[in-house]
Amino acid sequence: MIRRRASADPGSRYDQVAHRSAGIVISGYSTSFGWAARLLDEPVRTHVRSIYALVRIADETVDDPDPTLSPAERSRLLEDLAAETARAVSGSRSTNLVVQAFAHTARRHGIGPALIDPFFASMRADLAVSAHDETSLAAYVHGSAEVVGLMCLRVFLSGDEDEFTRLAPHAIALGAAFQKVNFLRDLAEDRDQLGRSYVPGLTADELDDATRDRLLDDIDSDLELAAAALPHLPASSRRAVTAAHAFYSALSRRLRATPAHRIRTTRIRVPDHEKAVIMARALLRSRR
Repeated sequence: MIRRRASADPGSRYDQVAHRSAGIVISGYSTSFGWAARLLDEPVRTHVRSIYALVRIADETVDDPDPTLSPAERSRLLEDLAAETARAVSGSRSTNLVVQAFAHTARRHGIGPALIDPFFASMRADLAVSAHDETSLAAYVHGSAEVVGLMCLRVFLSGDEDEFTRLAPHAIALGAAFQKVNFLRDLAEDRDQLGRSYVPGLTADELDDATRDRLLDDIDSDLELAAAALPHLPASSRRAVTAAHAFYSALSRRLRATPAHRIRTTRIRVPDHEKAVIMARALLRSRR
């Protein structure tokens, strides 16, 4: 078995400042990710935050409700970001600190165009596609979520290519589950604020309990596949991924217990006190 270990060198002072800046950016968007990321050991936490900071900037570029941003302007900004990211990953220094942080992480952990290009393709789809079919949805989920899970897995495993190949299907399943949960709980928001419908043949007004359960059965299947990899992750990331998995499992249960007519109008959340319990359990398990 050949292992390529990523260097532990934190990079130049500029790289370090860039990573700190990325951390500030992602902290401004407090989500379940923010809760779980606290359980990552360093330097894994810094690199994962830098991945998600770039994801967040791209997502905000296409989704920010600011009415002064036209579709053409959003497209221009997104293409500028994609081009700047490609240059930085190839070795150029970026004056965009989030891009610089992501590029430093990408070069250090072997994250290249095979994962980056599908991500930007999905961001472009958000500007061009208002309703998905099965084919376009699969491509969208791959680029918007599955590849992000694979980027994080590369950081978690720090160059162990054999283990990456073994665990990749589970990381893909976890990313897909996260995104599909978001589709379901954001049905009304996607319709009312973004003018989009992600689930083929389904609008927020048409969701019923049977369809809710069918969608959640698919999500729970992905979560089950993802769970099989949790014991095999390094200790530096196992607690955090276990907690994130538990957050979305709890959200899936809440959605299943919520009448479809409420999901059509209300964004279902896991309360902070329940998130705290999930984090505490993840910590306790790690000490056994």
